[in-house]
Amino acid sequence: MFDREQRVLVIQRGTPPGEGLWSVPGGKLEPNETLAQAVAREVREETGLVVEVGPLACVVERMGDDYHFVILDYLARPIGGALAAGSDVRDARWLTDDELAALPHTEGLLPVLARARAIHWPRSSSNPAPSLLP
Repeated sequence: MFDREQRVLVIQRGTPPGEGLWSVPGGKLEPNETLAQAVAREVREETGLVVEVGPLACVVERMGDDYHFVILDYLARPIGGALAAGSDVRDARWLTDDELAALPHTEGLLPVLARARAIHWPRSSSNPAPSLLP
């Protein structure tokens, strides 16, 4: 998710995998939950923000010795709430690309953000800033 100044909303992960790394909000689907519902719920739980979920930005695979994650990154825009780190994250912030690049972040995050910035999502009159969510 990007704000009007083109900063990205990121969280510092509080649990493995990637504990301590900065990334976009995300998590697992709950039973009987659509992808859009999961995106909105995870963002709200991790950052306190309420979002409108937009189109799919990209698909990413992450593999380790004991896991294989397929990550669907969606565009989104904030429509309410107040930024506050949730209980399963260490911190939540709006950062510029340069600020994020200087922090330990998840592998492949910066190219995903660049790709998301290139996607056209018509802006609403109430919120003209494009945004990214996983």
